Amino acid sequence: MDARYAEPLCLDDLAAAAGFSRYHFAREFRVVFGETPRAYLSRRRVERARDLLTHANLTVTEICMVVGFSSLGSFSRRFRELTGCSPSEFRARVVAPAIPGCVVMAWARPRGSNRGQAGDGQAL
Repeated sequence: MDARYAEPLCLDDLAAAAGFSRYHFAREFRVVFGETPRAYLSRRRVERARDLLTHANLTVTEICMVVGFSSLGSFSRRFRELTGCSPSEFRARVVAPAIPGCVVMAWARPRGSNRGQAGDGQAL
């Protein structure tokens, strides 16, 4: 489940991979992990979404689909249950880096003493 969290996973397939009936798998999973397979999977998806909301330049809807939720409503509801805020509120609270990486890279690029300056006869 951890490796394939973004794929549509059903209880029958998970149980078959573990070599159990679906009912025995669900029972044992809950004993071992303290939650149902569905709750575990959606929690893992929200954890990944939190990371993407912090670091990726994707919309909330794109992140919802990338992590494996099939609807924005169910994603937002589960996200709020686990974090206490909506995905948009979470993103707004995250402190973004002060300077985007592309700006840092452009600023750090080596330059000649007069190269690229206005009035030196070179096109900018």
